[in-house]
Parts: sequence; structure tokens; C-alpha cells
Amino acid sequence: MNYKSNYLIHEKSPYLLQHAYNPVNWYPWSEEAFIKAREEDIPIFLSIGYSTCHWCHVMEKESFEDIQVAKLLNETFVCIKVDREERPDIDKIYMNFCQMLTGSGGWPLTILMAYDKKPFYAATYIPKQNKYGRIGLLELIPQVKDLWLNKRNELIQTSENIVNHFLNLNISLSGKTLDKSVIDFTFERLVESFDLANGGFGKAPKFPTMHHLYFLLRFYKKTKNEFALRMVEKTIKSMRSGGIWDHIGFGFHRYSTDEKWIMPHFEKMLYDQALISIGCIEAFQVTGNKLYVNIAEEVFTYVLRDMTSNEGGFYSAEDADSEGVEGKFYFWTRDEIRKIFPKKESDMLIDIFNISYVSIKDDSILYINKPLEDIASKYNLTLKNLNEFMQSARKKLFYKREKRIHPFKDDKVLTDWNGLMISSFTLGARVLNKSKYEKAAINAANFIINKMITKDGYLLHRYRNDEAAISANLDDYAFFIMGLIELYETTFDTFYLKTALNLNKTLIKNFWDNKNGGFYFTQINKELDNFRQKDIYDGAIPSGNSISLLNLIKLARITADTDLEEKAMLIIKAFSQTIEKSPEAYTQFITSFDFFISPSYEIVIVGDFDAIETKRILRAINSRFIPNKIVILKSSDNMKTKITDIAGYLKDFKMINNRPTIYVCSNNACKAPTNDINTMLTLLL
Repeated sequence: MNYKSNYLIHEKSPYLLQHAYNPVNWYPWSEEAFIKAREEDIPIFLSIGYSTCHWCHVMEKESFEDIQVAKLLNETFVCIKVDREERPDIDKIYMNFCQMLTGSGGWPLTILMAYDKKPFYAATYIPKQNKYGRIGLLELIPQVKDLWLNKRNELIQTSENIVNHFLNLNISLSGKTLDKSVIDFTFERLVESFDLANGGFGKAPKFPTMHHLYFLLRFYKKTKNEFALRMVEKTIKSMRSGGIWDHIGFGFHRYSTDEKWIMPHFEKMLYDQALISIGCIEAFQVTGNKLYVNIAEEVFTYVLRDMTSNEGGFYSAEDADSEGVEGKFYFWTRDEIRKIFPKKESDMLIDIFNISYVSIKDDSILYINKPLEDIASKYNLTLKNLNEFMQSARKKLFYKREKRIHPFKDDKVLTDWNGLMISSFTLGARVLNKSKYEKAAINAANFIINKMITKDGYLLHRYRNDEAAISANLDDYAFFIMGLIELYETTFDTFYLKTALNLNKTLIKNFWDNKNGGFYFTQINKELDNFRQKDIYDGAIPSGNSISLLNLIKLARITADTDLEEKAMLIIKAFSQTIEKSPEAYTQFITSFDFFISPSYEIVIVGDFDAIETKRILRAINSRFIPNKIVILKSSDNMKTKITDIAGYLKDFKMINNRPTIYVCSNNACKAPTNDINTMLTLLL
């Protein structure tokens, strides 16, 4: 049935536009909606989700497209829809309320609140009718209406109590600095939660929490603890073999619903592709195992093929559902395989990918649960021949699958997630010496700089259909600055470094907590100032404070700006009391902290970027895993901004013997300059 459009029809968000023809009279988050609620003296029904969320689709189909539910909602509330990816500032506030009130969270997120934005009820998915032990909307809405009309004071008091408790929880007092023993403690905690049999941490559902692996790789380098490396390799290999990996079109799904990584939740998020590929490249640097290069390059293939706009920005996500069924696009049956391949080949593929052994009805997700060496031996093949067969079969299945109805693609460009992907592509360009990855990073960075920075230097969060909008949050600044620093260390174009420094100044000016240190998630903002909060938890993605700590350290070491170093110390102090209790929840922060306190290196190369010897020096550095370092090139190249304009101390660094020269500094002391790569490596490794 077609309904008249609601107020979402003029929005840019794909998620909001999906609800534009619901019979619910949705408003976007806007002053108009809150004025209406105040003038009509009715509460707010706030629903937060995102375009690739399976249960968001379920709730829409079941309730928001239902005339009976819509009538009740429209009579009782002003209804507001929010895209959590477009407005993470709103989502974080109300998700924290939900977790505080219910002990859990997720999407869709449902908040009932007064028109002063203070909540009195929180839930996630709510069915139409009572089921799953949950109250249904048909019963809940009349109860709320009655309470609002007849027991308003109780609701308002509940709301005030919730907000006061929330604000007290959100206070972070500056404490002492972290002790370096927290690094060993973090490792011990990760060992306790590690799944020896399947890799990963904890039980189902299992997420690819990559900052755990970043920490473990650095812990291995520092201590040579073999188990730290074993945890990393087991996790990556298990993910790559499981159904969480798209064996046909590449890319990782959001998470595994089981502990063996077999049955995924099928949405694909840009940030997962970025974070996992970074981990794989670092694992390759540590081990030399080209399997990890293959995984990273296949992720890059997927992103460049399916998730890159013509303008250079990276899209946000692909849906879990197609044709109304979660995962349908990715499933295969034995009959389908046998129609495409001769019997011998189809039997092999059915065996290799376990088709029909883990099924939804007759459909199977592809996964591998045997070593490829064992499979090759079973079929009297060399490992090389088996891989060639699998690649050939994969291409046939890919072209066949392309004819299916694809999952919905959320084509908005988000600054924060693009920053992560820029970092990944630049790391790939440096380590793998691939110019196409550098080009992808440059295109994305230039897109954001040209389209998503205002004339007065402020960053914006979202771009879609020729419109950049929504004030950037901490993650936008932190992740994009990180990408720009990485891009500088790949291209040595000072434009990117200068842009990073300017954005960092804007970040400090507008987000810094002058009283207790650390960055707020939102800038000074009258709309949500009462609920302004600081986030430190490293969850699906690292926190903005964890990455900002790393950025401050790197920018301080590049520019010799001690004020930035002091800001880094204040961030550590701001969150030390929280982190000491459960450091395994803050592994990206611990990784950044390790950079701050452990031996780190400032490597200055004086020489022309295009000189063969300079290239050799850079390849030698990039092929090794040296995470706690910054690399600066002082070149005679004609740039608008010379590196000495940014880092004046470099003016006295000169070439020796008329050859590219390396200066290695560590622990506030510089070694004698050298032209010799092996001498340099001795100082670094």
C-alpha cells in the first residue's frame, strides 16, 4: 500500500528515506519536531537505526508500516527518526541511556522522552504485539498515553532521576598517569578471554575487534611472547576461513553469530574493511606470511570495486538483507553448484566450502573448516593447483552471483569511516609498494578536503547527493587527522600534514575539556550541551580519544611541539582511573599509550623523494614492523609549504656525502647520521 510521504522525504540519509512513506508521521531530528511536541503537550517517540540493520527492517515492516500501530503512534507522540550513522552524537547519548536503564543496547533503539529531550523509557526492538517476553507497541503506547495524561509527574520525576544519574556517571576526573604495568595486565586479560579453539575473544556473537590484535602485535614485538602472535594469527586465519568472510566477492561481514565464525550477520561495514586490512598488513610485516597480504588486497579489491564513489569517497555499508531475507545474496545450494560445474568440480567445491552442512532451509553459507593442505592431499593436488582451481571457481560463482538482486548499498560518505579507510590504503601503499592504493587514499582525502571542510575550517560529517552537512564529531576529526598523517608519511606532501595540524587546532579549540582533559564527542553545541559526554571505550571502532592520543603524539614528534605532548599526557590522566579497571576494553588507548611511554623513533630522511636511494631507504623502513615511529622527509621538492616551515628544527638537517641521509632519534637523543640502510636498521630493530 502506498502512503503519503512524511517529513523525511526531504532528507539525504538513505535510512531516513526508507521510512519516508511509512504511515507513521515521522519527523527528522529538528527544532520543528520539538516545538510541535511542546505546543501540543505530547511526548516524543524517538527511533534510531541505520540502513543496513536487519532488526530495523523487521520493526519497520512489522510496526511502522502497520496502519494500526501508526495510528496509535501519531495520536500519542511526535515521532522522530534518526540515522545513527548520520547523527552518532544523538545515538551515543540515548544508547548510553538505554544501556544504563536496561543493561543492554542495540538497534533499533527506541526512546520515549519528554520534549525537553530527557528520556523516561528505553528499549531496542519492540514487537507489534507482546512476544519474546517483550511488551508490544499495541499495549505499550496506550499505557504511556495514560501515564502522560494522568501521572505526568511520575514520568517527569523518572526522567529527571535518569538524567541526573547519567550526568554523574559521565564525569571523568583527571587522575594520575597510567603505570606501564597496565600493558602486561592488558595482555593477561586478553589471554583469559581468548578462544583457543576458534580464535577471537569471548563467545558468540563474535566480533572482529581489531584493536586487540594491534595491541598484541606490539606486545609481541616488545616481549617476543609467542602466544601474543599466536592469538593474532589464529584469529585472522579463523576469520578468513569462516563464513564471516565473503569467499566469492571478498570483504568481511559485520560479525559472527556463532563462536566458530561460520554464520555471519551479513551486513558489510566500511570501518570493518579498514580496520581488518590494517591488522592483516601489520601481521604480514611481523610474520612475512603472504596470506595476510592476500586478505588485505582482497579487501581492497572489494572496497575499490563496490564501495568507492566516482568522486573518490568511500561508501558506508551494504545491507544484510536482499529480497527481504537476511543473507539471501550470499547463500548457495548444492543444486546451484552442480548446475554451474561438472560433477567432479562441484563435488570438490561442495566439500571444500561445506555446502549444506550449515544451512538456513536449503541454503548454505560458504566456509572452510579444513586446512587447504589436507584438501589438496585428499584430491591429489598440489596446494598451488588447488588455489588455482578455487580462484577459477570463485570467479565463475562471482559472475553468477552478480545476476542476483544485490543488497542495498548505503552510499553516504562519512568522514570518520573514510579516515579509517584512508589510513588502511596508505599503509597498504607503503608496505606493498602499490601506487593504486596510494591513489585511492589521495582521492578520498582530497574529496573530504574539497567537499567536507567549510570555508572557516570546520569539518563536516556526512556527504550525499552533492550535499555536505552535519557538524563533525570527535571521531570525524580524529580518524581523518590520522588518515592525513598516514598520507603524509606515504606521499611526504606537506599539504596533508598542514591540513592535519589545522584540523587538530580546530579540534582542541572546540572539543577539549579544559577542566579535566580529554575530548568531548561533540563540539560546543546548544542543542545537546546538557548531555555532552566523553567517550573512551574501544568498541566496534576505536574511540576518538584513543586515536586523538596517537595523533597528538605523532604530531608532537613531527613538529617538536611540546604543547601537543602535554595534551597527550592530559588525555592519559583524564581516563587513567577508568582504564585501569578493565584495560582490555581500551586496547587502542593502551596501544597509543605504549607509543607515548615506550622507545619510539623519529626518522628524518634528507634527500629527494624520487631518488633511487631514498626509495630504497623507505622500502627498508616500510617492510619492517616498527609501529612506534614517525618518518619525515626533508626534500628539495618544490612544495607550497616546506617541511621546515612546519618543523623549523629540521633546517639544520643536511645530506652527507651528497647522498640521501638518515637521522634516527629516540628517547630525546639523536644518533649519528648515516647513509647506510643496514646501520639505520640496526638502530631501529
